[in-house]
Order: sequence, then structure tokens, then C-alpha cells
Amino acid sequence: MSQRLAVLTGGNWIDLDVFNWEPSGYGVAREREDVISMARNAARDQRWVIEGIYGWIVSNILPSATALVWITLDESECVANIHRRGIRGGATPQSFAELLTWAQTYRSRTGSSSYAAHEALFTSFPLDKMSLRSRGDVTLFSEGKFPAL
Repeated sequence: MSQRLAVLTGGNWIDLDVFNWEPSGYGVAREREDVISMARNAARDQRWVIEGIYGWIVSNILPSATALVWITLDESECVANIHRRGIRGGATPQSFAELLTWAQTYRSRTGSSSYAAHEALFTSFPLDKMSLRSRGDVTLFSEGKFPAL
């Protein structure tokens, strides 16, 4: 969904999983400094859409943003999206099952990848912002029918 949104808005699509994990697949994280550097380089583009849940990465590039659109779907929608996308990036059936469980705990877990942390980033963002809470919101936004920033 975020990739389609990037195409529709003319932005660069940034998949934070690609930055966070070594090319060998999930489970082997890159060095934090390398991840932050990659994210900062990507955020130099005029427009970008981020897919990912890594608040610690986003907090490092948010100062480069002039507007913020937070796509915050219900966990059941996220789990359905993960199922549709399937196993990727060298994941195993076990790691895929763990990802599904992890996605289901978005609002109840703590840390920089939690709903509370993302909400704090969103709330403190001082410029134009909006939250898209459903596929319908995303569709309306991408068609220019959602209230403008």
C-alpha cells in the first residue's frame, strides 16, 4: 500500500526493512549507524513515503520532513497485508509466524516500534500532518479526495 502511495504521490518509496536488515535476510541487523545513514540519504529526496515500523529510524529523519502522513491501520489489517505479501527476504516459516504475532501486538507492546511511540512522534511533529486509519482513507488520499495537508 505504501509503495502504491509513493508512486501516486511522486515520492520515493523507503522500505525500512531493507535498511534495517542485512541483504542475507531477516534476523541479521545492520549496524545502527549504517541504517541511520541510509535513511538520511533516502530522506534527502523532496518526497518520500516510508514503510516500516522502526520509530528509532524515523526519529532520525523526521526533522527532514515538511509534512507527515501516518498510515495507522488496525492490527488485523496489517496481519492481512503481511499474509498477502507472504514470506520474503529470507524469512523462514517460523520467523514469518513470529512477525504475524509481533504485528498483532502493535498497540500493546512498548518501545520505538509501538503504537504509543509512533503516536508520540506524530503528536510532536510541528508541521502539517494527518493520520490515515483505513484503506478507504489511503484510497481517498491517493485520489486527492482526502482533506489536504
